[in-house]
Amino acid sequence: MGGASLDMATLAALPIDAATFLILFCRVGAVIMLLPAFSEDSIPPQIRLVMALGFTLGLYGMLQGPVAQAVKSDVSLPLLVIGEMLVGIAMGMIVKILFSAAAIAGSIASQQVGLASALVADPSMGGQAPLLSRLFGIAAVIVCMSLGVHHLWIASIFQSYSVFPVGGLPPAAQFADLAVKVTGQSLALGVSLSAPLILYGALFNVGLGLAARVAPSIQVFFITQPLNLLLGISVLAMTLGTMLTAFATAMGSFMQNGWSL
Repeated sequence: MGGASLDMATLAALPIDAATFLILFCRVGAVIMLLPAFSEDSIPPQIRLVMALGFTLGLYGMLQGPVAQAVKSDVSLPLLVIGEMLVGIAMGMIVKILFSAAAIAGSIASQQVGLASALVADPSMGGQAPLLSRLFGIAAVIVCMSLGVHHLWIASIFQSYSVFPVGGLPPAAQFADLAVKVTGQSLALGVSLSAPLILYGALFNVGLGLAARVAPSIQVFFITQPLNLLLGISVLAMTLGTMLTAFATAMGSFMQNGWSL
C-alpha cells in the first residue's frame, strides 16, 4: 500500500509538460502497437517503442493544449492514463479487425486453389495461416502504404481527441457496437474480395463432377489437382491487383467515415 501511494504521489508531482507527454503517449502508443505493419512481431519491440515515441513527439505540438487542460483538471493522473490506454487499444483493435479482411480473402483463395494445407508462420495472426493468407496480408500492407492509407491511420489518432476527449472513460457500449459492425464488414469484405476465386472454384468443381460422371473409373479429382493449382494461381494473378486496390479503398473509406459511434 505504501509503494502504491508513493507511485501515485510521484505521478501527481510530474511537471505539466512531462505529464502531458505521458498522457499523449498512452493513447498514441496503444494505437501504434496494434496498427497493421507497425504491430508486426517481426519488428523488434524497441523499434516499435521508438516509433510510438516519435509519433507522440510529432503530435505533441498540435495536441498539447487540450491534453494539458485535462492534466490540470481534477481528474487524477492514473485515471487519465488508464482511460487513454483503453481508448488507444479500442481504436487499434477496430483497425486490426477490419484489416483481417485481407487474411480472410487469402484463406478463401487458398481453399479454392487447393493450397489450404500449405501453412506458413503468420505472426500477425498469432500462429500458422495458409500461404495465400500470409501473401494477402503482406501485399495489403504494401498497397496501403503505397496509397497513403497509413496517413489516414495517423490522422485518425489526431481526430480522436475531438471525438473522445481526454479526461473521460471511453464509451464502452458504443465501441462494442462498432466492433461487432466492423467484424461483419471485415467478413463481408473478405468474401467479396475473394469472389473471383469462389466463382472459379465453383465452376471448376462442377466441371470435375461432370467429368467424374462421364468416366467414373478415373480418379478425376486426383489427376486434375495440378490443373486446379495452375488455373487458380492464374486467376489469382489476374485479379490480385484489383482485389488489393479495392481493399485499400475500403480501408480508406472506413478511416474517413466509419468512426461515428
